[in-house]
Amino acid sequence: MKLWNFLFSERCPKCKETLNTTKSKALYGMIIKTCPNHHYQKEFHPALESFIERHQVS
Repeated sequence: MKLWNFLFSERCPKCKETLNTTKSKALYGMIIKTCPNHHYQKEFHPALESFIERHQVS
């Protein structure tokens, strides 16, 4: 089962850590995933129906 979770978990492209989902806004449907080391951030916007990726999040 660990292999299954490893294959489907999203990871930071720089440090390969699993992305955390701590800044989600459920009311708006936005999902924000960040790297624990602040290298990468990925946001899903339902109005745009796309992902926005940022590198070197401060």
